[in-house]
Amino acid sequence: MQSCNDHRFDPFGPEADGLPDVGPLPDTGFLPGLPMPPTMTPDTVRQLCKERSGRIFANHDRLRRILDRHELTIQKRWTKKTKHQRLQILLDGWPNMPPMHRPDFVAFRIESPAQRELGTQRRDYFIWPYINQEDLLKPKTLLLMLNSRGRHQPCDFAAADGEAIHLGMITKAIVPIFLNCHVVALNGMTSPEDYGKLIAWEDHEDAFDWFITRKQFMPGEALNISETQDRLMKFLVHCCEQLLHDIPPAELLDDKYPVQPEPTLKPGVEPDSGFDSLAIMAEEAPYRPPGRLDFGRIESLLAARTSAAEDQYEHRQEMLKDTNGKTHLVLQALNIGVFWERVVGTVLVSSHIELEIFSELKRQAEEVKRLQVKYSGALSPLKNLPEEYLIGILRFRFFLDQLAKEWLNDLKMSVAASPPMRRLFDLFFARMPIVVDELERLLRAEPRARDLVSGYVAARIGDLSILCECIRQLDIYQPWANGYEYASMDLQDGLKKDLAKWRDGWAGIYSTIRSKPMLANFRFANPSDKRFFYPTEKRRTKETVEALRRAEANLDAFWEKFDKCLHPRAGDLSKTALWKLLSQKRALQRTLEWVPPPSAPEQAKTNKPAVLSSQDDAINRPLSTLHFELYTSTAGKKSGVAAQPKTKVKKRGTQANTSSAIEPKTTDEQQQQEQQMEDAARNLNLQQDQQPTFSVDSRAFKVFRTLFFHPAVTSTPGEVSWNDFLHAMTSTGFRAENLYGSVWHFQPSQLDVERSIQFHEPHPVGKIPFPMARRIGRRRARAYGWFGGMFALEK
Repeated sequence: MQSCNDHRFDPFGPEADGLPDVGPLPDTGFLPGLPMPPTMTPDTVRQLCKERSGRIFANHDRLRRILDRHELTIQKRWTKKTKHQRLQILLDGWPNMPPMHRPDFVAFRIESPAQRELGTQRRDYFIWPYINQEDLLKPKTLLLMLNSRGRHQPCDFAAADGEAIHLGMITKAIVPIFLNCHVVALNGMTSPEDYGKLIAWEDHEDAFDWFITRKQFMPGEALNISETQDRLMKFLVHCCEQLLHDIPPAELLDDKYPVQPEPTLKPGVEPDSGFDSLAIMAEEAPYRPPGRLDFGRIESLLAARTSAAEDQYEHRQEMLKDTNGKTHLVLQALNIGVFWERVVGTVLVSSHIELEIFSELKRQAEEVKRLQVKYSGALSPLKNLPEEYLIGILRFRFFLDQLAKEWLNDLKMSVAASPPMRRLFDLFFARMPIVVDELERLLRAEPRARDLVSGYVAARIGDLSILCECIRQLDIYQPWANGYEYASMDLQDGLKKDLAKWRDGWAGIYSTIRSKPMLANFRFANPSDKRFFYPTEKRRTKETVEALRRAEANLDAFWEKFDKCLHPRAGDLSKTALWKLLSQKRALQRTLEWVPPPSAPEQAKTNKPAVLSSQDDAINRPLSTLHFELYTSTAGKKSGVAAQPKTKVKKRGTQANTSSAIEPKTTDEQQQQEQQMEDAARNLNLQQDQQPTFSVDSRAFKVFRTLFFHPAVTSTPGEVSWNDFLHAMTSTGFRAENLYGSVWHFQPSQLDVERSIQFHEPHPVGKIPFPMARRIGRRRARAYGWFGGMFALEK
């Protein structure tokens, strides 16, 4: 047992958090140099906890029994109430209820630090941030809270209620009382006798460990939590009695009202579209039972995140004119190549780095998910997590936290410091998921702010939301989540080394892309001379086919130059996500040479209908053949295997719309490439043979005709409405969920596949341009082997 006398506490010294020789823990409620927090004697704390615990459990028991008999009636009556009638019920039970969502944020912006230190005038705003008119007047919110609080134990919400006060604690609006050498048991305590029990370190062998690992609570924290639950449970019982006003309160639990099955409420969906929404789920989270750690969701989000970088053209500083309205120097005719060097370099760096980031996070999520299954039978709220499992979680969370900060830094460079956005920078000390929640809410609520967000920024916010959702999932893993920071103290150096080692593995990619030899190649990606003009939406004629083939040749020539420059300079890439991607047997589609169509009599004789297949109008080439050859050459030198001859480039003068041609390969090279082409085509055909046929309505059929456009069948491709695209996705077995920013997550729900996929909603107009629709179609073809012939118009 731990004696308090073994650790004399000095609130202004190095042990200000009650932990000897380990540095201060966060959120203790006071910091060195600040006035002494209020104190209480153990007897006073014990008496307060006992009284509140008794009331909490008495109201909880009454609320549960009311819901057992009347919950469906309560739901129906609340739903039928007008907004004014709902407000009367709320204010009758909670006078002076704040009118706005997250009143703690509002109070934080209104009050100065000095005002809060002297004593905030809005304590209720900070200690009950989820009690407000804006949220509770919605049709479902109060019903969600009644269900969750009434049908789950108070101890299930202890950690969540403590976390809800976080902003008030760090801004010193709420200063918990100080009592050393004690801990209050809340987690896992299901009886009023045990819930809120004050335990001295020297009276229980585990008390000190509970304190330093945060599995239980400091007395000041526990009093704040019990205060929130005491008033909240009384309020919820009052709301039920008001909605059942025709039944005397003394008769609500009579046997004449039998116990009924528990009714259900649908998860958070957008009120207009009816689709799942991460923003709505985040708004509803304080009113639902604390979530369970779901590594399946984490893995799905990370697996679906693609490596493609969004177009960053409009986010270059060179696009801004000076105060005299003059164009940036690099955009003048003589320097346009410099501009495109920078744009292409930025896009390629972002694409490669994002590939490495999300691939590594996905790998770690899979590993921690495996450990969760491994130790599932050995977990107890009152015991520490197994060391291997805990280290895996802490490493994963450390990577998420560090990388999310980099995303925020990128947004600072991309988002104008406008008044609607500027206020968010005041939330520096708030939890990152809370900051992102508030950012998304701002964009949804204020048209001025949304107008400032371009498609690229919306995509970056969406990426950040994926990282923050992963962090949120880890932080609901209570009671162990409270102890993450303490548990990671001794691991900080090792975690930093792991992060640095991982970065070193692909640092050569970044430095090579930024090198002068590589920058010179980027001029070949300058699209201003229409070298990538790709009229895929037009019917096939000799002119359009030649334009398509010319653009493909120019693109292949650029990537060949890129590969030749990257791989000799970037070092060993065999352990990178880039190598893993390019090593897969995947094929690029290339346009066949022009063949004149048959004459009318010949066409009539064959009577062959057009077939919608991903093989039509294209030949297949292996993905990054040059990459394979260069790596084989390097590996051969190490292992003694004979290296393949290098590919040579002819020195031809380049015309405006043509590319450098490549000399024919040697016989061995040609055979190797042909074999890879055959393997890729065979795999693709096998996928198509195994695919189902979807009978869809005309609305979805039109969408798929555009996504998998075939010029011989569809004469005039056009834009696709985003709502029509959502309809087409859900009609073929996907569940759609709106993440933050422009990201939508599509999870298979009625298909024999597990892989999810994400797409960006067009911004600011909800129309998918035809080129983007084609890219979506090709991504679905790569992910699921889908092609146009799989869709038929239902009869």
